[in-house]
Amino acid sequence: MNAYLKIIRPGNAVMGIIAVILMAIIGTNYNIPIILGAIAVFLAMGGGNVINDYFDHEIDAINKPERPIPSGRISLKNAKIYSYFLFIIAILIGIIISYLVNSYIPLLIVIISSLLMYYYAHTLKKIALIGNLSISFLTSLCFIFGGFIIGLETKNIEIIITSFYLGFFAFVITVAREITKDMEDIEGDKIEKAKTFPILYGKKNSSYLSGFLMVLASVLSPILYFNGIFNFYYLLVLALAIITFFYGACTILKDQSPISCKKASKLVKIGMIISFITFAIGSF
Repeated sequence: MNAYLKIIRPGNAVMGIIAVILMAIIGTNYNIPIILGAIAVFLAMGGGNVINDYFDHEIDAINKPERPIPSGRISLKNAKIYSYFLFIIAILIGIIISYLVNSYIPLLIVIISSLLMYYYAHTLKKIALIGNLSISFLTSLCFIFGGFIIGLETKNIEIIITSFYLGFFAFVITVAREITKDMEDIEGDKIEKAKTFPILYGKKNSSYLSGFLMVLASVLSPILYFNGIFNFYYLLVLALAIITFFYGACTILKDQSPISCKKASKLVKIGMIISFITFAIGSF
């Protein structure tokens, strides 16, 4: 894969696009503003991933030496320029969206997200739990961004409220995954003197928090059906996601080794993908 494509981590960025597309499916709206919204999310998340690798090049040389910057395929200078370019294009698209829906809110979300991603990579990610909460908030904003675009264009407040429900679910499960990833990267983080939650409070306590959040997301997710947001088919497919989250919780609570943490992180990601599918199925 081309280094400039790999560094934006298209797989992660696509998750943001999926969140926006899900809001389009739920709101049955596939107009230009929401399409531009998906593109803006992809570019902004790509910029965030690049600037994150820029600030993390030393720690990545230990934890993930195959990444574009530590491997020497992209220079630090070019990575920084590339990140700024992606952020600027995303903001310009945000301006167009705000013009089309006649509200500054979409642009404001893009700007806030871009600034937060930069600040997260520079400072917040090294602060225990604050960094985890920041990246989880950014994930939830993908749903809220899509909800506002459709809601403002169609004057539908219900789709905006729905986006907050989905954003909250994404927030909870992303915090769980971020803590699990910090447990996996604890050795490299110690060398960088990062103050992550596992370093300050230990892997065992981190596993308790991560496992609790996985279970919490599983317990709360049926509310989306009982509130009338999704149909009965949502519950049927949701069972697979709940099983996956519970399996991830059991895995991380039983064993906090790097291999186990990596497995649990992967399980949470799979559970999130299944959940996204249930959101789409439950909308029909």
